[in-house]
Amino acid sequence: MEHREPLQPFLLAFPGPLRDRLVAAVLTGEKVSTTGLLAEYQLEGEELPPVGERSALIDSDGREVAVIELTDVRVLPLGAVDLRHALDEGEGYTSVAEWRAGHEAFWHSVEMREAMGDPGFRVNDGTLLVVERFRVVERLDGDAADASPAPSAG
Repeated sequence: MEHREPLQPFLLAFPGPLRDRLVAAVLTGEKVSTTGLLAEYQLEGEELPPVGERSALIDSDGREVAVIELTDVRVLPLGAVDLRHALDEGEGYTSVAEWRAGHEAFWHSVEMREAMGDPGFRVNDGTLLVVERFRVVERLDGDAADASPAPSAG
C-alpha cells in the first residue's frame, strides 16, 4: 500500500444515517457538491479550503473511504442557490425549495444549533453559504474512481 500524507477530513453532516446516505451518494457520483455555513468556518477560525485541495471523505465509523478534490469553492447568500446546485448535491431534491427545506431542517436542528453555540440559530435569504464542488479522485477500498470532473454549474 502506497504511503500518503495525512489529509484533512471531509465531513458531511453528523455521524449517522444522514452521513451514511451522503457518503454513499459521493461514492456513486450522485453527489458532487455540498453546502456549509460560512458562520461555521468563522466560528472554528478556519480558512475556506482552496480549489485543488484534497481531503479524506469520512464515513460514520470515522474511516477514510475516499479522497476528494475540490474543483470550485464559492461564498453566496442562501437566496442565490440555484437548481443546478440543488440537483448536484445528490440528495434527490427536484427543486430549490425542496433543497432549502431539507437544509433548513438540518441547520435548525438541535445538533447544529449546539455546534453553532446558539439555541436560536436560524438562516434566511442573506445567510452566507460556502458552496463546494468536488470530485472523487481515489476510493480507499482499492477501487479507482472516475477522475473526470462533473459538468460545472457555470
